[in-house]
Amino acid sequence: MANRSKQSAWEFFGEELKRIREASPMTQDQLGRRVFVSGGYIGQFEQAIRKPQLDAATRIDEVLQTGGIFERMWRKLIADAPYASYFAPVAELERLATKICEFAPSVVPGLLQTAAYARAITIAANPFATEAYVEETVDGRLERSEILSRTTPPEYWVTLHENVLRIPVGGPAVMAEALEHIAAAMRRRAVLVTVLPYAAGAHAYMTGTLKLMEFAEEPPTAYTETAFSGTLLDDPAVVKRVQRAYDLLRVAALSPEASLALIESAAEDYRRCASTT
Repeated sequence: MANRSKQSAWEFFGEELKRIREASPMTQDQLGRRVFVSGGYIGQFEQAIRKPQLDAATRIDEVLQTGGIFERMWRKLIADAPYASYFAPVAELERLATKICEFAPSVVPGLLQTAAYARAITIAANPFATEAYVEETVDGRLERSEILSRTTPPEYWVTLHENVLRIPVGGPAVMAEALEHIAAAMRRRAVLVTVLPYAAGAHAYMTGTLKLMEFAEEPPTAYTETAFSGTLLDDPAVVKRVQRAYDLLRVAALSPEASLALIESAAEDYRRCASTT
């Protein structure tokens, strides 16, 4: 019910955008040029298919002289989302992507996390959080992963640093379940995972996550994240550099077959440890 309510709010955002734009009067292409996005993007905003970033909402207010209504709606809707404000636009783009490539240096990517693993990560980062906050965060993360169960899911490539397998998040039982979950997704070919081993040496030195997203009709986008902030990148030259960085990591990684064997071996070790404690 809450998800439907949030979608209805974004639909209202889009309806108001269309109403005010047409009253201006201005076409989608005309508004797009002045806001520095394509006319197609404006159409997707109006249909609540894509959510604008804050700077786009602010520029729409400036161009249409709305007194800041779209910025205020954006801030309210993003504030109510179960994600950090800098990540909320990324979660929306994941739903639209036809291909996602991701590098995870220390923890399992959100799209592959189990409920227990997500809970352990959330509590570790927010030791004084209320139970309601923890549950909302975990639910939001699991909701994101539903894109992998769609009839036509995005092509999903993941490179995991070996750290992800070795850092015992939540204890042995939680780690065993988390790695078994990844292995099961690999075996049903829902995701292609490779592991960047410690033996890769200098290639294994990379701080922060990388995410690359491709779309049916729009140019690719990159996202980088560190502990307390994230940056969404759409400049073609910068996205190309991020793609090259990801490619270098991927070629230094183990093969999918060797990666699966390593993940399953680590899961078995954790399962054995959990059974003896």
